[in-house]
Amino acid sequence: MAAGTVFPVLRSSEYFTRPSIDELVEREVSDPGYCSRVPDFIIGRAGYGQVRFLSNTDVRGIDLNDVVRFDKHSVGVYEDETGKPPVGHGLNKAAEVSLLLNLKDLPEPSILVEVLRCLARKQGARFLSFNPVNGQWKFEVDHFSRFGFVEEEEEDVVMDEAAVRQPTAEVRERDPPSNGYEIKLSHSLPAHLGLDPAKMQEMRMAMFYNEEDDEYMGDGFPSDERYLSRERMNVDSPTSSGKGSRLRSVSPLHMSSQKVGRRPGMPARKEPLALLEYNMNSSELGRSSQGMLMSGQNKGFPVKMTKVEGFKLPAEQETPVAGKMYSNCVVDAALFMGRSFRVGWGPNGMLVHSGSLVNSPGMGLSSVIHIEKVASDRVVRDDKNKIKEDLAALVFSDLMDLHKSLDHEFLETESDSFRLKLQKVVTNRFVLPDICRSYIDIIEKQLEVSDLSMSSRVLLMHQVTVWELIRVLFSERANGNQLEPIGDDDQEGMVLDKKEGSVNIDLDALPLVRRADFSNWLQDSVCHRVQGEVGSLSDARYLEHILLLLTGRQLDSATEVAASRGDVRLAILLSQAGGSMLNRSDLSQQLDLWKINGLDFDYIEEDRIKVYELLTGNIEAALLDSPIDWKRYLGLIMWYQLPPDTSLDIIIRSYQHLLDEGKVPYPVPVYIDEGPLDEALQWSPGDRFDISFYLMLLHANEDEKFGLLKTMFSAFSSSYDPLDYHMIWHQRSILEAIGAFSSNDLHLLDLSFIYQLLCLGKCHWAIYVILHMPYLDDAPYIHEKLIREVLSQYCESWSKDDAQRQYIVELGIPVEWMHEALGLYHEYYGDQQGALENFIQCGNWKKAHTIFMTSVAHIMFLSSHHQEIWEITSALENHKSEIADWDLGAGIYIDFYILKNSMQEESAMDDSDPLEKNNESCKSFFGRLNDSLLVWGSKLPVESRACYSKMAEELCELLTNTPSQALNVHMGCFQTMLNAPVPDDHKSPYLQEAVSFFTEILCSDSR
Repeated sequence: MAAGTVFPVLRSSEYFTRPSIDELVEREVSDPGYCSRVPDFIIGRAGYGQVRFLSNTDVRGIDLNDVVRFDKHSVGVYEDETGKPPVGHGLNKAAEVSLLLNLKDLPEPSILVEVLRCLARKQGARFLSFNPVNGQWKFEVDHFSRFGFVEEEEEDVVMDEAAVRQPTAEVRERDPPSNGYEIKLSHSLPAHLGLDPAKMQEMRMAMFYNEEDDEYMGDGFPSDERYLSRERMNVDSPTSSGKGSRLRSVSPLHMSSQKVGRRPGMPARKEPLALLEYNMNSSELGRSSQGMLMSGQNKGFPVKMTKVEGFKLPAEQETPVAGKMYSNCVVDAALFMGRSFRVGWGPNGMLVHSGSLVNSPGMGLSSVIHIEKVASDRVVRDDKNKIKEDLAALVFSDLMDLHKSLDHEFLETESDSFRLKLQKVVTNRFVLPDICRSYIDIIEKQLEVSDLSMSSRVLLMHQVTVWELIRVLFSERANGNQLEPIGDDDQEGMVLDKKEGSVNIDLDALPLVRRADFSNWLQDSVCHRVQGEVGSLSDARYLEHILLLLTGRQLDSATEVAASRGDVRLAILLSQAGGSMLNRSDLSQQLDLWKINGLDFDYIEEDRIKVYELLTGNIEAALLDSPIDWKRYLGLIMWYQLPPDTSLDIIIRSYQHLLDEGKVPYPVPVYIDEGPLDEALQWSPGDRFDISFYLMLLHANEDEKFGLLKTMFSAFSSSYDPLDYHMIWHQRSILEAIGAFSSNDLHLLDLSFIYQLLCLGKCHWAIYVILHMPYLDDAPYIHEKLIREVLSQYCESWSKDDAQRQYIVELGIPVEWMHEALGLYHEYYGDQQGALENFIQCGNWKKAHTIFMTSVAHIMFLSSHHQEIWEITSALENHKSEIADWDLGAGIYIDFYILKNSMQEESAMDDSDPLEKNNESCKSFFGRLNDSLLVWGSKLPVESRACYSKMAEELCELLTNTPSQALNVHMGCFQTMLNAPVPDDHKSPYLQEAVSFFTEILCSDSR
């Protein structure tokens, strides 16, 4: 059977198959007849969907681009009925269809699911599922024509949705006014923003309460449930209970405190209410409730709805919100709610905002809080958008462990008595091949992970070729090593492009050795594309087959094809392709003679002339109407146009010169060049090169200052994910270590990778990357600032992971910084005891003293944990010079224990009268207690005042039991006890005892 009837044909780069065309070719070779029984054959179009044909499918000779067509929300197979095979043959058989729907153009999921079920039933299909997260609609068909949304049905769906979402204001327009008041709001600010002016007026009346509007306003606010696409979430809708319920946020970013909502009957506040502070009164809610900004029933406030045309953005106007994609403006809830709500970033890439597109179908008003997470973990997700833990370990941990295992040099910096050890990888070009091989081994392990998407596999394979290119361009060979092959002596110019044999290194030959390695790299990197295009050709087009093989420099295969077809002369020419310039000149002169002598080229195959032109080095004539990718074009210049001894630097600069003139293909990034992409990207030539071309330019300009480093190490140069910096950070680090370039201006790369690691909870690796940032004289404290911010903001992640915590310590991070972060973390979550311990550990004595006085001391004292109080205050006392108001703070507790023990010991001894001394001590101490209450004021809780009262009572009791012969001293003690900070009802016994004692004195004097 001819090759053209064995394999299917797929020409469009937007379409893909599983197995791919290359895999079908390989399996057909190893298992003849495989293409007649391909199990679960899949064809799809990136961003549109795919079709999986059930059981075995015969795909031989099918032109997939003519048979299968994906459009928006639909797919057609065999739309031309004349070429449609019987049911069960070819692709006209049972299949599972998956279509990706654009949710912005369709109803909400609750409505859309029923619409899809009816549509599938109407078209004779079986509805399987609908995923509202990614918009994937699955259904089964028994045979094919066209399925999905056709234009008329899509319009019907939109109109049905409009009927379901009929604005309440339009319904109210038909109701007669209750009191004759009518308000027209068509020229207000909400109208120009494309919102409902009547609803905005009601919202203003409800939120900015005014006594003058009492007679027109009700208390109830209805609820709303809105659909948020992808990973968006909104606050819980209030329920219709008899008691008003509060709005509860499902966000992990909790407010530090929540206030109690206004109860029915309370006087209304005149300032705006916080978004999470509204209380619902369901007694006035109707069944048809709407959103917070939309009243379901208009009680006592008639509004006449006038049709308005919302604000429209001119098509030529570019917005800062949308960039190059023109859409409507975005409205923030703060426009209506003042300072009640603001946009904010949370940990791990969490964004809390209230923005939504105005007049966009399926989107709620901007009063709904959205919680979105930046997709910084796409690199570790499979084709089902699920995180693969084994892939995450390979992508981050294994690569970072490899980086850590390399030799490092250290630079010690000092800041505020703390020392940091900055690190930098140190290596040389002789060991670079081993390093590149280690990175490739890890990437190959990633390729073995199951369920990877096709686009992820393309990027991983590209990363392998990039590391190989780094080895080829920047590695060096030590003297005495063996050189890779040279070949036969009689083949001029081709001696370095073989892969067999070995000779000793000749220093003069090193540039040609690198050229040979680069040639081999080019051949390997384009081989799969050549084979894919060759597989779609028929046997009759053998000259085109040969031409394609020449674009990948597969000379042996091209020669064999020519010889097998009896074209011996062509085979001889092909065997000398890319050889000496003399052969090329002779062939070129022959073509010129044919043209001069008026040879009729109509009698020579066009593809044969193209082969001759390519062998002469005339690439433009050879590739007329046959565009190829940039790597193969670069190879053609190197192999067939330039002399075989041209250095690699000149080859790369020649291509760059032609690129500037627009004569060669643009070196587009691999995800655009090869695809398929999971989602469409906006890209235009000139935006960026592929990182492989940047590496070539870096090698060609290594002796000069390279000004494209920032663009080279941007995410888009190697990945379609703008937040994925993990591999280019490693490549930058290795290239800088071997001296390929030196730059202190790549902080964006460092910070982007740090952010990516933090979003994945890899705080220890983020700090490791910070330590590898270069030291800058004009910003000497940048490392300390970044590390402290990471420790503080992501304390919950690293503090609960013992391995991360230990690794951070091993990096030489001061433990004081860690305890400072832990102190802030415990304080935020109300663990004052833990915060106190950590603030003491980090040496923040002032903060520790404040927490001790306001939150910890009274609890311990009233619980009789006196030993713990003594230990804490003793630790603080060593630094009392750094603590304000020490004597009126923690010093009181130390002095209390000292004074109490002193009075107890003196009362047990038979010394001279101690009462006067104790009285003076107690008098001074009670004065400090009163001063402390004045200084700390409202910062001290009621329990602290109880502590002071208990201290005073214990000392007063000891003072009362102290014996003394001096009566006037006794009277002075009573005065001291009456001035103690104890409640008045506790002072009455002291007063009664003083009166009794004074009466006794008077009686004794009268005797």
